[in-house]
Amino acid sequence: MPTSLPVAAPVKAPVATHCPYCALQCGMNVAAGTGGDAGTGDGTVAITPRQDIPANAGGLCQKGWTAGELLTGGARLTTPLLHGEPVGWDEALDFVADRIRALQAEHGPDGVAVFGGGGLTNEKAYLLGKFARVALRTSQIDYNGRFCMSSAAAASMRAFGMDRGLPFPITDLAGADAVLLAGGNMAETMPPFVRHLTAMRDRGGRLIVIDPRLTATARMADLHLQPTPGTDLALALGLLHLVVTEGRVDEEYVAGRTNGFAAVATSVAAWWPERVERITGVPVAQMRLAVEILGDAARAAILTGRGAEQHAKGTDTVTAFINLALALGLPGRPGSGYGCVTGQGNGQGGREHGQKADQLPGYRKIDDPAARAHVARVWGVEPDELPGPGRSAYELLDALGTAGGPRALLLFGSNPVVSAPRSGHVTERLKGLDLLVVSDLVLSETAALADVVLPTTQWAEEEGTMTNLEGRVLLRRRAVTAPEGVRSDLEVLRGLAVRLAGPDADGPRGAAGFPADPREVFDELRRASAGGPADYAGITYERIAAETGVFWPCPAEDHPGTPRPFLDGFATPDGRARFVPVEHRPPGEDVDADYPLYLTTGRVLAHYQSGAQTRRIAALNAVVSETFVEIHPDLAERLEVSPGQTLRLVSRRGRTEGAVRINPAIRADTVFMPFHWIGANVLTNPELDPVSRMPEFKVCAVRVERVG
Repeated sequence: MPTSLPVAAPVKAPVATHCPYCALQCGMNVAAGTGGDAGTGDGTVAITPRQDIPANAGGLCQKGWTAGELLTGGARLTTPLLHGEPVGWDEALDFVADRIRALQAEHGPDGVAVFGGGGLTNEKAYLLGKFARVALRTSQIDYNGRFCMSSAAAASMRAFGMDRGLPFPITDLAGADAVLLAGGNMAETMPPFVRHLTAMRDRGGRLIVIDPRLTATARMADLHLQPTPGTDLALALGLLHLVVTEGRVDEEYVAGRTNGFAAVATSVAAWWPERVERITGVPVAQMRLAVEILGDAARAAILTGRGAEQHAKGTDTVTAFINLALALGLPGRPGSGYGCVTGQGNGQGGREHGQKADQLPGYRKIDDPAARAHVARVWGVEPDELPGPGRSAYELLDALGTAGGPRALLLFGSNPVVSAPRSGHVTERLKGLDLLVVSDLVLSETAALADVVLPTTQWAEEEGTMTNLEGRVLLRRRAVTAPEGVRSDLEVLRGLAVRLAGPDADGPRGAAGFPADPREVFDELRRASAGGPADYAGITYERIAAETGVFWPCPAEDHPGTPRPFLDGFATPDGRARFVPVEHRPPGEDVDADYPLYLTTGRVLAHYQSGAQTRRIAALNAVVSETFVEIHPDLAERLEVSPGQTLRLVSRRGRTEGAVRINPAIRADTVFMPFHWIGANVLTNPELDPVSRMPEFKVCAVRVERVG
C-alpha cells in the first residue's frame, strides 16, 4: 500500500533508506515526485518496503507506510522561534550563545545541561556528547534512552561484559524451537518483528509471553503467563528454581562457560513454585509448562522488553532472566541466546557514543583514564579538560532550575513533557529554567515551553547511520530536500560551537572540531570508538551500502563484523559469563486502601513514543485519536461505567482523565494507559533503579473515579 503525499522537493529516483521510527529500522524506498517546491504540496512521495533488510524483508507497519506525511505535514517548523516569534538563524544562535556564556559565567560550566534522544543518528549522538564535553565543558548530559534500555544494558554489562540488544541476528529467532518474551508487545510496537516469531511457530516452535495484559502478542503465544504488575523478578526466580530442581541445568555449559552458578542456585532455592504463585498470580502448572518448553528446546531464546525493564528493580529483573538463560546454556550458542528488544530507532547506537552521563564514544566509561586519554587525543583536547560523570536523565530533569542545578537546557530529539515520569513536576522544572532551547521538527509540547526553538531536518532529509536492535549499523540516505529555513542538528551544533569558541572559532572547540557533514563526523566517530567495546573503526558508509549493514564490533575495514559476538567467549576478563544472585522486592509503590489499583503503561499500534510525530498524521489519528483507560469488566461494573465515558485516574503525583475501554484481557486489579499523550506519565513513579537509574514507569498505585 504505497502512499502518495506532498513532498518538500523533487527527487528523480527511489532512494533506499530506513523508517523514522522503532529500532527494527525497517528498510524502505522513498520515491519523490517531480513537481512542487518545499511546502507547496503539489509533489508526491511513494514509500515501499525494501526486501534486502532482514529485519523487515518486505514488510512495514502502518506507521512506516504513512511516514511520508511527516515530510510535508502542515505542523512542520521552518523558521527559528525566539520567545514564540519567528527570527533568523543568526539572531537565534547569537541569542543562545550569549545566554550560555552569561549563565556559565554565573553558575559554572554545569550551569548548562544537554538532553539528547534515542532517535538521533549516531553522528548526532556522537557530536552532541562531544559538544557538551568540549564546547560547553559540562558534565550535565544524558538522554531519553535512559528511560528505555538502561536496565537491560546494565544487566548485560555485568553478565556478559557487553551490551548489545540482540547479540545475534533477528533472523535466528525463526530457527528457534522456543522463545520466551518477558514484557514485550511487538505485534503493536514493531509489527514486522512478528514475522520472525510466526516463522518459528510455523516450524513447530513455541512462544511464551509474560505480560499482565493479554496483548496482541500474548494472543499469538502458546503460553501466556499473566503476573501481577511488578512481580516479573519473582517469576524469573521461580522459573530458575524449577530448572534447577527438575535437573534441566546445562551442567557442561555452566561449568565451561560461566562463573557464579553455585551462589545463584542457592539464592533461588527459596523460590519454590507455590510461593511464586502467591506473589505473581501465575499458576504453578503454567510455570512448569514454561520450563518444560524451554528445557526441551534444542534452540531457545529469552527476550526482555520494557515491561520487565522499566522498574526500580529492572536491572535485577533482567539479570534474573539472564541467569535463567545461562542455566539453560543459551547465550553464545548458535540459534539461541538472551536478547533485549530495543525500542527507540537508534536506542542501541544512541547509547554507545557519548550522550549518556557516564560514557564516552565506543561505549567507554568516562571515568576510565585510558578511555579519556584516547578520546581526548581524537578531540584535540587534554584528558583533564573533560568533565566527569553527570546526572542521569530523571535526576537531571529534576535538578533543572534548582539551587546547584542547571539553569539552561539544550534539548535535541526528546519530548519530556509527555515522556518523563512524574511529567507534571518535570514540566514545572522546565518552566523554572533561565533558558530552554529545543531543536525539533514540530512544535512538541516541550518545544512550546522553549525560549528558543530551532527547526531541524528529519529522517528522509538527511544522511547518517543508525544502529538497529541487532547491533547492525545501517545507512540512512537523504531522499528529499528539506524545506528552506531548516538546518540539521549537526549544523546547529557547529554554529553554536563557533560562537562559543570566540577567538578559537577555527580550533578544536570551534569549526575544526564540529563538522556539519555527516560523513566527516562518522569518520571521526570511527576513530573515537576504535578499541572500545562498541568498535566502529572498520565500518564505512560504502561498506554499509554494499553489505546492507555491518555488525559491530568491527575493528578494521577487512573485518567481517560480528553478528554473534559471544560464540567464542564473553566480553569479560576471563571470557566467561557471570551469574549474579538477585532477590525479588515489591514495587516502589504498592497498592493500598487509598490507591487500590495498579497502573501500567505502554504503546498502541498507531502511535510511537511521545506521539510528537504520529499524532500529526491523519491516518494514524483516525485509528486512535486520544488517550484512554483500559479496565477489566469487573471494575467497570463496580464503577458503573460504560465504554467511552470519562474516567479519572489519581496517583500520589497527579491526576489525569481518559475515555473508558473495557477489556477482559487485562487483570481485574490493573488499569492500562498508553503514554503517547500527556496523561499517563503525570501519574508514574520516578523512583529509580539503583544501578541503571531507570524510573519505575511500568507500575504505580492509582485510584479511579467516575467523571460526571
